[in-house]
Amino acid sequence: MPTLHDATSGVLLGDISGDDAQFLVDQLEEESADDDDYFIDANTIDLLQNAGASEGLLTVLKNAVGTSDGIDVRIEQ
Repeated sequence: MPTLHDATSGVLLGDISGDDAQFLVDQLEEESADDDDYFIDANTIDLLQNAGASEGLLTVLKNAVGTSDGIDVRIEQ
Protein backbone atom coordinates (compact mmCIF):
# COMPACT_ATOMS: atom_id res chain seq x y z
CA MET A 1 0.00 0.00 0.00
CA PRO A 2 1.40 3.42 -0.92
CA THR A 3 2.15 5.92 1.82
CA LEU A 4 2.36 9.69 1.80
CA HIS A 5 5.33 11.33 3.55
CA ASP A 6 6.49 14.85 4.35
CA ALA A 7 9.18 15.30 1.68
CA THR A 8 11.36 17.39 3.99
CA SER A 9 11.26 15.44 7.24
CA GLY A 10 10.25 12.00 5.95
CA VAL A 11 7.43 11.82 8.50
CA LEU A 12 4.61 9.46 7.53
CA LEU A 13 1.46 11.45 6.79
CA GLY A 14 -0.80 8.51 6.07
CA ASP A 15 -1.64 5.48 3.97
CA ILE A 16 -3.30 6.03 0.62
CA SER A 17 -4.67 3.61 -1.94
CA GLY A 18 -2.92 2.76 -5.17
CA ASP A 19 -5.70 4.60 -6.99
CA ASP A 20 -5.11 7.70 -4.84
CA ALA A 21 -1.37 7.58 -5.55
CA GLN A 22 -2.01 7.37 -9.28
CA PHE A 23 -4.59 10.17 -9.03
CA LEU A 24 -1.99 12.48 -7.44
CA VAL A 25 0.61 11.65 -10.08
CA ASP A 26 -1.92 12.27 -12.85
CA GLN A 27 -3.26 15.52 -11.40
CA LEU A 28 -0.11 17.23 -10.13
CA GLU A 29 2.78 18.65 -12.07
CA GLU A 30 6.33 17.41 -11.63
CA GLU A 31 8.97 20.10 -12.01
CA SER A 32 11.49 17.76 -13.65
CA ALA A 33 12.07 14.10 -14.49
CA ASP A 34 13.92 13.71 -11.17
CA ASP A 35 11.16 15.39 -9.18
CA ASP A 36 9.28 13.03 -6.89
CA ASP A 37 7.54 15.42 -4.52
CA TYR A 38 4.50 17.63 -4.77
CA PHE A 39 3.60 20.91 -3.08
CA ILE A 40 0.18 20.73 -1.47
CA ASP A 41 -1.69 23.73 -0.08
CA ALA A 42 -5.36 24.58 0.49
CA ASN A 43 -5.83 25.63 -3.15
CA THR A 44 -4.32 22.36 -4.38
CA ILE A 45 -6.68 20.40 -2.12
CA ASP A 46 -9.64 22.31 -3.55
CA LEU A 47 -8.48 21.53 -7.10
CA LEU A 48 -8.04 17.85 -6.26
CA GLN A 49 -11.47 17.73 -4.65
CA ASN A 50 -13.06 19.28 -7.75
CA ALA A 51 -11.21 16.74 -9.91
CA GLY A 52 -12.75 13.84 -7.97
CA ALA A 53 -10.22 12.97 -5.25
CA SER A 54 -11.39 10.36 -2.73
CA GLU A 55 -12.43 11.42 0.76
CA GLY A 56 -9.59 9.35 2.22
CA LEU A 57 -6.98 11.18 0.16
CA LEU A 58 -8.50 14.56 0.94
CA THR A 59 -8.49 13.78 4.66
CA VAL A 60 -4.80 12.81 4.63
CA LEU A 61 -3.89 15.95 2.68
CA LYS A 62 -5.98 18.28 4.85
CA ASN A 63 -4.43 16.84 8.01
CA ALA A 64 -0.95 17.20 6.50
CA VAL A 65 -1.42 20.83 5.52
CA GLY A 66 -3.30 21.82 8.67
CA THR A 67 -2.99 25.56 9.18
CA SER A 68 0.34 25.87 7.34
CA ASP A 69 0.85 27.60 4.02
CA GLY A 70 1.57 24.23 2.42
CA ILE A 71 3.75 21.15 2.52
CA ASP A 72 5.88 19.14 0.12
CA VAL A 73 4.76 15.52 0.03
CA ARG A 74 6.25 12.37 -1.47
CA ILE A 75 4.55 9.11 -2.38
CA GLU A 76 6.35 5.91 -1.36
CA GLN A 77 5.27 2.58 -2.80
